[in-house]
Amino acid sequence: MAATPGITVIVPVYGVDGYLPSCLDSILNQPGAEEIEVIAVDDASPDGCGKILDDRAAADSRLKVVHLDRNAGQGNARNLALQQAAGDYVWFVDADDVVADGAFEAVNKALATAKPDVLLIDWVSRYPGGRREPNVNRALLAAVPPDGCTLAEEPKLINLTMTSWSKLFRRDFLLGLGVSFASGIHEDIRVTCAAMLSADVICAVNRVCYQYRRRRVGQAMGTTSHAQWAVFDAYEQVFGLLASRAAAGQPVSEAVEAAVFERAIWHYSTVLETTGIGIARIGLPGLVPRAERKQFFARMYADFRRYRPEGYHHPDGPRGAKLRLIEGGAYWTYSVLEPLNQTRVAVRKAARRLAR
Repeated sequence: MAATPGITVIVPVYGVDGYLPSCLDSILNQPGAEEIEVIAVDDASPDGCGKILDDRAAADSRLKVVHLDRNAGQGNARNLALQQAAGDYVWFVDADDVVADGAFEAVNKALATAKPDVLLIDWVSRYPGGRREPNVNRALLAAVPPDGCTLAEEPKLINLTMTSWSKLFRRDFLLGLGVSFASGIHEDIRVTCAAMLSADVICAVNRVCYQYRRRRVGQAMGTTSHAQWAVFDAYEQVFGLLASRAAAGQPVSEAVEAAVFERAIWHYSTVLETTGIGIARIGLPGLVPRAERKQFFARMYADFRRYRPEGYHHPDGPRGAKLRLIEGGAYWTYSVLEPLNQTRVAVRKAARRLAR
C-alpha cells in the first residue's frame, strides 16, 4: 500500500499555458517534493494547458489531472480537488505562480515539528521584467512562536494576505470547517478567515516559499471589473461567522473582533485605491471601474458603520487617518488625499530599492 502523501498541492488551471510549465517544474523538481501529491484541475482551459498537464502526468505519477467540461472558476476547482486530496496537508498553488527553491524542505520541517492546523509562509511579488518585492507584513511571521499560536494570541496575523496560496492547511481541519471556496474572485477570503479564527495551532515559515506573479495580462485579480465588489460579499460572510460564534457561546475576543473588522475595511480600501489615479498609479487601469468608485466608497462607509465593534479605537498615524475618513463618509477628501499618499508610498519604495 502506498504511503499517504504529506502534502497535496492543488493547482487550478485556466489560460496559463505560457506559465504552467515553470509552475509545475517549481513544484515537482525540488528536494522535499518526492512524496507529494499534485492535483491539477484543467478548468476547461481554452489553450494548451490540458495537453501540458496530460504529458506531465504520463511522465510523473505524483501528478493527477482532472479535466472539467466547462469553466467554473478557481473556487470550484479548489473545492473539487480538496475532496479528492489524500495528503495530510493541502497547499493551493496558482498555475501562473512559482514555488520558491527550498520551499518543500522548509515546509516539511515546520509541519513535522508542530503539526499545525495552519502554516503561514513568506512570499515575494514577482513583476514583469524580473523585479521582486518582499511581503510588507513579513515581520508578522517572525513573531509567531516556534510551537505556534492562535489568532487570539496574535490578532495582527489577520493582516496577512487573504490568499489561500500563502498558507498550508491541515486537510481534515479544513474539511471540518464546513466552508468552501466561493465562485468568482476574492474567493478565498472566507476560507482564510474561517481557518485563522478556528485554528488551535498556527505556525509560520519565516522564509520565502512562494513567488506571486503580479500584473499578468488576463489575471482575474488584476482586472478592472464590477466583480471586485465580491470583496464585500466575502466579508459579509466573515462577519456572519463571527455572529454565529457569538450566538453559539463561543465569541472571539475583543482584540480579534477589532482586528478582523479593521482588516475588512482596509481590504476594501486597498481594492478601491488601486485605481490608476495619482502619480504612483500612472499607467495602471485600476480595479474598481471609475464610474463605480463613489458607490464603492459608500459601501465601505456603510460597512464601517454596520460592523464597527463597540469600543473600537482607530490606530495612530496615516492608517488611522484614512479609516477616520471612511468612517465619516468623506469621499471627496479621501479621493484627493489618496493620490498623494500613493505617491508618498511609491517614493519610499523606490528609495528602499535604491538603497538595496
